Amino acid sequence: MKRQGRSWLKQSILSLGLLGVAMPAVFAQEDPSKLTQPVMRVSKNEVVAPNSVPHPLDPAIQLAHQSIGMIQRDLNDYTGVLVKREKIGSTLGEHEFMFIKIRNRKMENNQIVTPFSVYLAFLKPAAVKGREVIFVENQNDGNLIAHEGGMKRMLGTHSLPPTGMLAMAGQRYPLTDIGIENLVVKLIERGERDKRHGMCNVELIPGAKVSKRECSIIQVTHPVQQPHYDFHIAQIFMDDQLKIPVRYAAYDWPKKQGGELEVIEEYTYQDLKFNVGLTDADFDPNNKEYNFHKR
Repeated sequence: MKRQGRSWLKQSILSLGLLGVAMPAVFAQEDPSKLTQPVMRVSKNEVVAPNSVPHPLDPAIQLAHQSIGMIQRDLNDYTGVLVKREKIGSTLGEHEFMFIKIRNRKMENNQIVTPFSVYLAFLKPAAVKGREVIFVENQNDGNLIAHEGGMKRMLGTHSLPPTGMLAMAGQRYPLTDIGIENLVVKLIERGERDKRHGMCNVELIPGAKVSKRECSIIQVTHPVQQPHYDFHIAQIFMDDQLKIPVRYAAYDWPKKQGGELEVIEEYTYQDLKFNVGLTDADFDPNNKEYNFHKR
């Protein structure tokens, strides 16, 4: 049965505990599992929510705000594997697997006491395997530090502006946008913008899994293609226990009626371990476990 509207979504989210005020103070860890391609699950429901106020996106946006509050309060850092696939121009790239270390920004008295910090080690495919990237907020003149893997390692280590041509080659977004907290912020921005352009269909799909963790999918559908919409269907996989998004996937309108949906972008966070105690050494290119200065 196809259902629509804000009241149904809010009731469904409440029943799954996704909109409750209680947030986990300590993030659980899980054992690493085998790297897998993220599974694509797409609903064919294209019914538009009735023209009513409040907007069908309101419960999802409220959930995102609660998730941000919990992340900023309780989540200091995490490690895991990010699986990324993006369409650049008319070309859909391969799935890229990268081991990640991310330390969230922390503020005290409106001052940054812990800068946003990122370490990436690319695992596959072969074209990027061995690449390492480090970025620390307000360090290195705002640049990231990177080197390639394989034979390209001989090209050395480089300091690059995150939004510069070299750093952005083959990327939809700069490195500074990576991470779960940034993902939630972007989801809120897109949700608020879509609200200004009219109604859409919003539904909850329970029973999904990401890296063996139970998730529920919040699916947003724009049935009619308009220039101000970024996607036809977007799916946000919310971890039922942790109350955070662990996968986001957006799909374009099919080229012909009934045709296959094309991936625009998808990001899946696997094998996450939270509050592991990352230190400055984890984001130091001189770390002996890294290969930034090796030939």
